[in-house]
Amino acid sequence: MSFDNFLNQLKTKASEFKTEALKYKNKDFLNAAMAGSALIAMADGSISAEEKQKMIKFIESNAALSIFTTSDVIKAFQDFVGQLEFDKDIGEAKAYQAMGKMKSNSEASRLLVRMIIAIASSDGVFDGDEKKVAVRIAKELALDPSEFEL
Repeated sequence: MSFDNFLNQLKTKASEFKTEALKYKNKDFLNAAMAGSALIAMADGSISAEEKQKMIKFIESNAALSIFTTSDVIKAFQDFVGQLEFDKDIGEAKAYQAMGKMKSNSEASRLLVRMIIAIASSDGVFDGDEKKVAVRIAKELALDPSEFEL
């Protein structure tokens, strides 16, 4: 093996390692984002195509989360939806627990609240049930709901 080949392999491995490290670092945020997405999407009793599309677009446009594949995002979302459908109380507890990991990071918490509001209003309606969930999420993240006009 030539030195150039060795160097190229080393660079490739370093890049792969960085990607894996970023995934690990942001896994908590991905889970928090999908937990909030599941809660807000199910608040009005149904999950619209617009809500799903808005969530995917948010993940793709967020630098910290763009390292995740669409299938990673969908799986995390479906896991939270499945838990909520199986047992609403336990599903909610797990979703709020996942989001609670962001509580100490006010920037991430604010981003989560903005994301869930965008998802909730993506179908053209931000109804009372969705607003209640958004308020609860903001409070769980130690944020003032009025900051988001809730």
